[in-house]
Amino acid sequence: MLLFSQAVIYAKPIGRFLCTQTVVKYTAFQTPLGLMQWVRMPFGLVIAPATFCRLMRSVIGQTPDLLSYFDDTLVFATSWQQHIVALRTLLTLLRRHGLHVNPSKLSIGSSSVEFLGHMVSSGTLVPVQKKMDKILQLSVPVKKKEVRSLLGLVNYYRHFIADFASISAPLSDLLRKGTPEKVQWTPRYDQSLAEIKRLFSSPPILIIPDMQETFIVRSDASDFGVGAVLLQDRNGTLMPCRYASRKLLPRECKYSAIEREALALVFAVTQFQRYLIFKHFVLQTDHKPLAYLRTGSPKNARLMRWALALQEFSFQFVHIPGSENVHADVLSRLC
Repeated sequence: MLLFSQAVIYAKPIGRFLCTQTVVKYTAFQTPLGLMQWVRMPFGLVIAPATFCRLMRSVIGQTPDLLSYFDDTLVFATSWQQHIVALRTLLTLLRRHGLHVNPSKLSIGSSSVEFLGHMVSSGTLVPVQKKMDKILQLSVPVKKKEVRSLLGLVNYYRHFIADFASISAPLSDLLRKGTPEKVQWTPRYDQSLAEIKRLFSSPPILIIPDMQETFIVRSDASDFGVGAVLLQDRNGTLMPCRYASRKLLPRECKYSAIEREALALVFAVTQFQRYLIFKHFVLQTDHKPLAYLRTGSPKNARLMRWALALQEFSFQFVHIPGSENVHADVLSRLC
């Protein structure tokens, strides 16, 4: 079982960074006393977050069992003894660099923790409830800007929803070039928003990938879209780690069957590249001719390019009946 501790670092260190002479002039602002310039990095400066990230990266470095994102730092370990050692290491590093922990935002020895909008526990990942409540309370957008904001929120959690690309397609169409700024809301859009809310009212639980175990990738294509799912075995049951899907472009809809299936494969390994690169994985597909990409020499230029792109990956083709390729098939057909 994993144990977590979470610490939020005081933002005071932002003011520790001196502005160079070339930057100072860009921080100028008007006051009743005249024009003022910042000599130290202020809050709100565009480069402030990246600078603070570099600071935390230099503080923590590659220290085991520590993970930092901006001012949010996570300590994790599989035993209490290991956890205490990692926590002591973090506090020592912070003290050495003159950084402080916000006591009101410190938790130690938790079985689950909120991190980057997710509830992380031992082996599972779910969205935080307050974000789901926010999605459920979404109102009907009136302008393009509101549609963009809506999709920005739900897109962050799209990897929890198997057929997200198809469900959100009507709303994303509202952002196409040339569409009016004022949204003409129709029952089609209302149905899409209602379905998004329904799915996020009880999102599926994803498992946290185990990099020591073999990954299984399933991909599939239909006339309208491509879909993929990243799976791992847990006690004899294949469990999803992530979902991915997208609509086909108009020109891609004209591809032949094997081209669409190959596109789905390339889409899958691209989406899950961070998990698959430098690892041997199993590719399960219901389109048997795809094996030709590894064993033959495609004459089709498009297939040849994709075959070359796949050479950096190490995988084994396994053909499965279409009835078993449920996850990816649903994703592609509903796009």
